Amino acid sequence: MPNDKARALRKHLTPQEVKLWVKLRDLKALGFHFRKQAPIGHYIVDFVSFSAQIVIEVDGGQHGMADGIRSDNARDTFLQSQGFRVLRFWNSEVDQNLDGVMENILGKLKTPTRCCAPTLPTRGRDTHDHAARRNQALTRCRRSTRGLCCRVSVAAP
Repeated sequence: MPNDKARALRKHLTPQEVKLWVKLRDLKALGFHFRKQAPIGHYIVDFVSFSAQIVIEVDGGQHGMADGIRSDNARDTFLQSQGFRVLRFWNSEVDQNLDGVMENILGKLKTPTRCCAPTLPTRGRDTHDHAARRNQALTRCRRSTRGLCCRVSVAAP
């Protein structure tokens, strides 16, 4: 069962996956939601944003071997056929240049609409509470992107 295996993998991330996961969770303030160790078809990907259609894989040295390259190519082909863009980073990149990895990821993400777009409160919700939560998210957003609040310009894939 892919879900059982994914559940087990979520409990045993590599140190590099943990580092990247902490950073990916910070992107939630920008309107990007990632899941870790998520099943897609018969594969389990390290990280995925279904809304942005991006899969992120953190690879160890075994992925540089002939068998690893072959299986990664098949996996990437399948994921691309499902509409996903696949970003791969070596463990050493995550260890030595995490900021560069995050810049690369941000550069590939489409501009979110949830974060800065004005939204109307839904019926039954307190208007003040809704506005306060939105303002709090915008404050985190501005702070976490060094003033780029939801204005990530992205070249077409």
